[in-house]
This record gives sequence, C-alpha cells and structure tokens, in this order.
Amino acid sequence: MPRQKKAARGKHRWVAIRLDKSTQRDSLKRILGENLEGLEWRLFDVEKQPKRTFAILKTTLSDYHETLSKLKEISGLETVTSSGKIRLVRERLKSYL
Repeated sequence: MPRQKKAARGKHRWVAIRLDKSTQRDSLKRILGENLEGLEWRLFDVEKQPKRTFAILKTTLSDYHETLSKLKEISGLETVTSSGKIRLVRERLKSYL
C-alpha cells in the first residue's frame, strides 16, 4: 500500500514545555489531559531532571493557539519554544538545558 502524501497528513506544531517540578511521564500526561480536554495532542519526549521536567508535545495546527493559551493557564508550567519541525524544537530545548 503506498504511503500517504505529506499534504494529506495534516499540519501540526511541536511545543516544548517546562514544568517547575520533577514529575513522571504518566503524571504529566494526566495534568495535560485534564487541561487540554477537547484538543488533539500527543506527548512525545519527556526529560525529567531533579527540580524540573521538560517535554515536547504535538498538536494540530488548528488547535495550536488554543493549546498555547490553555498551557499558559497551568500553574508551574511554561512553554519554551514551538515549531513545525520537531528537530528544531529538540535543538532549541537542548540549548535551553
């Protein structure tokens, strides 16, 4: 079966976030799930450090602005960077660490 063309896959954005406490992937997923209810998103990379946690999530382009505004409402969570390419977000996040 042939692969789906790039344009047919839909557009999305990658968002890097920082949480002010060290947390497990499951806990972070639960926090995001409660606050981003009704939006399409998926959690990718999670970097747990002693006093904070960094993560990258993927959201659709149509939900991007609403996702950002809901993320800013979460206490102790900050968006670090975002892009249409995960490679760029990972590079920026590494320089931020």
